[in-house]
Formats: sequence, C-alpha cells, structure tokens
Amino acid sequence: MTSQELYEMLKKVQEPKGFYFNKDMERTMELMEALLVNKERYGYMCCPCRLSSGDRDKDADIICPCVYREPDVAEFGSCYCNLYVSQAWNQGDIPHDYVPERRPPEKMTF
Repeated sequence: MTSQELYEMLKKVQEPKGFYFNKDMERTMELMEALLVNKERYGYMCCPCRLSSGDRDKDADIICPCVYREPDVAEFGSCYCNLYVSQAWNQGDIPHDYVPERRPPEKMTF
C-alpha cells in the first residue's frame, strides 16, 4: 500500500466521523508514510509521533487513530501529531495551539 492509498482509504472512513486530515499535504503525507513504516516494523500502525514499545497490547492506546485523538481534536482542533484536525482548524478559524501529550507517563516506560 502506498501513502496515497492509505490517505484515500482513511479519508473515506474518518471524514464522516468529523475528523479531517491536515490540509498541509506535505505534513500529512509524511505522517502517512510513517504509519506505513510502523506497520511494517511493528505489524500495526502506531502513532508516528510517539515511541512504540513494539508490543501491540502495551501500544493499544497509540494505534492510529489513537484514543487521545478525539479529546485532542475536541479541545484543540487537532490531534497530537496534527494529522487529524477539525474543519475549523483547517480553515484557520481557531488557533493552532500546541497539543500537549495526554498519554500517561507510566505508559511510556518500556
């Protein structure tokens, strides 16, 4: 699968749920490629902006779309990676504030 194919597949599923890809296509396609690299490396598409343990069970919360995406987009208009965003974020109607890490520190120890 190519990063473009992944983009098209995910777009069809996520947009009806109210999650859009960042309109910065260079950033978005870099993240698509990183998801594919992680799928090849670990067997699942873990968040490219976080460290994976390589253990699917330990990483369940950061398999993209991660469990933090919904609260991040609701509060900031963007997920931690800036991959998934709201329409308002893409349109510049809300500020592009830094999205803090929601993943608990105890989940980041290996």
